[in-house]
Amino acid sequence: METNLQQELLDRVLGADFMRLGVSVRHGGEMARQTARRILLRGETCYQVEETVGTKKQAKNFSTEAMRDELLKMLDAPGAWEIHATTATGDLHIRRTRKGRVLVSRSKPLQREAAAVESHDRKKEHPLDQFDSRVLLQAVGIAGPDGAVRASMRGKYDQVNAFLREVGESVRDVENGAEFLLLDAGCGLAYLTFAAHGWLAEARGLRVKTVGVDKNEEIISTCRQAVLPTFRPDDISFICSDLTEVSLGAAPDLVISLHACDTATDEALARAVEWESRRILCAPCCQHELHAGLKHDGAMRGVLRHGILRERLCDVLTDTFRAQILRVCGYRVKVVEFVAPEATARNVMIRAEAGVKPGVKPGAADAVEEYLALRDFWGVEPWLEKRLAGTPGLENHFTRRRGDAGISQ
Repeated sequence: METNLQQELLDRVLGADFMRLGVSVRHGGEMARQTARRILLRGETCYQVEETVGTKKQAKNFSTEAMRDELLKMLDAPGAWEIHATTATGDLHIRRTRKGRVLVSRSKPLQREAAAVESHDRKKEHPLDQFDSRVLLQAVGIAGPDGAVRASMRGKYDQVNAFLREVGESVRDVENGAEFLLLDAGCGLAYLTFAAHGWLAEARGLRVKTVGVDKNEEIISTCRQAVLPTFRPDDISFICSDLTEVSLGAAPDLVISLHACDTATDEALARAVEWESRRILCAPCCQHELHAGLKHDGAMRGVLRHGILRERLCDVLTDTFRAQILRVCGYRVKVVEFVAPEATARNVMIRAEAGVKPGVKPGAADAVEEYLALRDFWGVEPWLEKRLAGTPGLENHFTRRRGDAGISQ
């Protein structure tokens, strides 16, 4: 290729008015496409080249000098290829045919606005960064006196941020300024209670009333003391009580529960259903209730023989039963991984919303059939089913069998 043409391409791509580069070349019968753009990486201007071959994509970053060498390799590639360089002052298109002939075309001089160089050093935005959370983080011990997150609390900090993202997903349809009742079932030291209240009030602009419930008197006393430097006592309160004995004057807009142990998770779900909460967010903790009753003499015997496999299977089944029971109760349910396993091994989230899909109602035939089929296959009676069996309006939903009225064969 002519030296002048090589230099022209280098000048266009490495010049100040560069915008974009596109390359097409065949590799072993497959078409490979590359695009290049300028980015800021750790304060330095460099080039990011993304290559797509079939369904595979990979990206590499090059310094300006390395990009010069990469361009020369592109021009020396064998076979047919095309290169299109877009700049603010004009375009250059170079095509090499299979016979080695080089064809060149240029646009007329242009006066475009050059694209801004984007930073590749993206800082992940955390919900706790969307409002002034320093005081509350210090009040609950996640942050130290200097406002920095304690190294020992980094996992809890990540969990709370991840949970708040799920809160944001659940309240996406709530209008700013709306009244909102939040209940934290089994609030513990109220890391999530305070964070959720602050985020909903300050980042989302809702008129939030928050209630935290825990049966540990010492913990509730600590939570009440922490309220004073953080929020108005009229907006957030803590109740020392067993969850079964708590009465609310109105249906909560959201019931949350983070790592309530064993059947305490089921009690939180049951109370949310009884209160007719519109939304439920629950991250279960340890699950032992199903272990003793899980028996199967068929193909699953080999799994149940081994303690670790039995435990993991019971965890999955317990959360599956919980999700299915909520569907029977008229909720639309998703089970998601809300935080990376590095933050906590208990990273499953059950997210439920009521009344968001036409035709979803308590006792829907498909939800009941799915639940009963799963329950009867394993020959168990989950604790949450027993807890809700006598709830008004749900008395018959857990006793029907295939072939009964309303259930398809």
